[in-house]
Amino acid sequence: MMKLRPKQKAFAEEYVKLGNATKAALNAGYSKKTAAETGSENLKKPHIKTYINQLMAEIESHKIMDAQEALQLLTRIARGEEKETVVVSTQFDVDTIEKEADLKTRIAAAKEILKRYPDSDELLKAQVRRAVADAEIAETKAKEIKKVEHHEDGTLVVDDLGGVNDDNEG
Repeated sequence: MMKLRPKQKAFAEEYVKLGNATKAALNAGYSKKTAAETGSENLKKPHIKTYINQLMAEIESHKIMDAQEALQLLTRIARGEEKETVVVSTQFDVDTIEKEADLKTRIAAAKEILKRYPDSDELLKAQVRRAVADAEIAETKAKEIKKVEHHEDGTLVVDDLGGVNDDNEG
């Protein structure tokens, strides 16, 4: 590639920032009288176009998540470190809260990570099994909590979680 002169390099960098050839030429130090023409000509020069394309590709590459960043995100989700904003309605108002991913989402993230490491160690697999078990326990508890009875005086009566019948005890 042909080496760019300082003004040409400055023009290309300004053009990437502004998207306007005339303004880029002025900012690069070209005269007001010739800025429009010079800017247009510079955009036709192959070595300047190549440099502009390189700058644009560099900018775009920073916007796209790479594999490492994706795995880091999955890891934060699996660990419950990544929070999401959830809209919650109350009796009188609507509020937003930050909460970590639910267990199913965390398990899915862990499985996605494990897919990339087919020879992963048994510890990771055990952690996934434990997370699945925790999710099942949490779901069971949630179902049992829904069985709570509300009395008019505000007292809560909870049905036994273990299935023990207190009526038979002395």
